[in-house]
Amino acid sequence: MILTYAACAVALFFALNIGASGAAASISIPYGSGALPNRKLALLLCGIAIFAGAVLGGSEVVKTIGSNIIPHQFLTVKVVLIILSSAAVALFIANILSIPLSTSEITVGAVVGVGVAKHALFINNILVIVGFWFLIPAIGFSFGFLFGKVIKRIEQKFPQVKRGKCKKILSIFVIIVGFFESFSAGMNNVANAAGPIVGAGIVSTHTGILIGGFIIAIGVVLLGKGVLQTNAKRITKFSLLEGGAISGTGAVLVILSSLFGLPVPLTQVTSTAIMGLGVAQKGKEIFKTKVISKIVKVWIVSPFLALVISYGFIKMFVDSDMYAVVVLFSVCAATLGIISLVKTIKEESRTTFEGGGGI
Repeated sequence: MILTYAACAVALFFALNIGASGAAASISIPYGSGALPNRKLALLLCGIAIFAGAVLGGSEVVKTIGSNIIPHQFLTVKVVLIILSSAAVALFIANILSIPLSTSEITVGAVVGVGVAKHALFINNILVIVGFWFLIPAIGFSFGFLFGKVIKRIEQKFPQVKRGKCKKILSIFVIIVGFFESFSAGMNNVANAAGPIVGAGIVSTHTGILIGGFIIAIGVVLLGKGVLQTNAKRITKFSLLEGGAISGTGAVLVILSSLFGLPVPLTQVTSTAIMGLGVAQKGKEIFKTKVISKIVKVWIVSPFLALVISYGFIKMFVDSDMYAVVVLFSVCAATLGIISLVKTIKEESRTTFEGGGGI
């Protein structure tokens, strides 16, 4: 019974952090563009949309996380606690290393880590999910590029769209689209916290979605202002029409993915749509920015970090295979050490070059 309470507590804490991080960013375009200048109102609208999305459309993704990655009979209370703790630890490590992670990829990675340790995985389902992790952002990039070309011509031919009555109409459009982007975040993200405990039979699907969606919404309203402010600063360079196109692209793709039960990272879909729009406006110069390498790091690091941690925890607390744990974490420590060393060498080389140093 204590483990059950602990698993529920970790799930609620995880849901709160989901709301405070990625979910809050889903309303950043209306806020940053000035269409919705009141921060508290923006967060409240985001929270309402996320709760509505979770309740009305979150069940399919919850089903995927809870029973379509590993057989649900392996999801005991102890294993669920390990999955949720692994996801939380992965987020904590990422925060220390200043690496932004996708909560969807972290949760899937943690569940897969359990499946690998137990030799029980629905491989075909995993391949479908990973395939869509690449396909959906690629589609987002393509739509962003297309919209970028069209919008550029519209704004050049009709400059009045940026002012007066047109600006007011576009502001309303951006707010509506931002609401649906937050709605899509609720549909997809509630499974990250609710999926494991639903799969273990701790709570019903309806209860898990209801409570999970509510706690994520609370996290948005109470703790989301920092992330909202940061993301809003990044998107102020977009016009209302461009921001609406980016936000709408992310909303449509994530809603469609959620209807098919596919956990996908909204942040990366939006980022690739921004990249596509950037290429349409500035050409290939956009690929020289650091955002590309950051996105790649997120895609690679998110699932594998959670996978390694959950695998190690299973070996440690369930199988009591300490030899495997020591080997695993030794390899991880060595890898992190090499990455840190390479990063230090690069920084020192850059400093020497910029300072005019040499032999």
